[in-house]
Amino acid sequence: MHNDIHWMQKALNLAELAEKQGEVPVGAILVKDDEIIGQGYNQPISNHDPSAHAEIVALREAGQKVQNYRIVDSTMYVTLEPCAMCAMAMVHARVSKIVFATKEPRTGAGGSLYQLLQHSGHNHQIEIIDGILQEQSSELLKRFFRAKR
Repeated sequence: MHNDIHWMQKALNLAELAEKQGEVPVGAILVKDDEIIGQGYNQPISNHDPSAHAEIVALREAGQKVQNYRIVDSTMYVTLEPCAMCAMAMVHARVSKIVFATKEPRTGAGGSLYQLLQHSGHNHQIEIIDGILQEQSSELLKRFFRAKR
């Protein structure tokens, strides 16, 4: 659990970068063998790219680093439960585990609205741990959306 907190704090730091750029504050770190192989934060507005979610940015960087679209034996740390697009990208990449901070009841695909990470119809399921630094992540998101209103 200590490692989970360590990596999630790094993901939260990335989420704060997203917030400073006017993006929804979500950060993601992809770890393999206790090393960051990919990281990202939400950038769809600044990149004019609806797929530039934190998880996708981290997966793209990791794929380049490991020179493979399969990123087995890796753990994704993300500050918000992934959407369907991000969940399926992680399934296709064969990410082994996801640790996310806070649930997303409107679009969450890790159990809140859908369960795509562990769907029995897929040939790969991802282990899920949630609630790591939940309060910090939730407060960051609430602060962001309060300021937008």
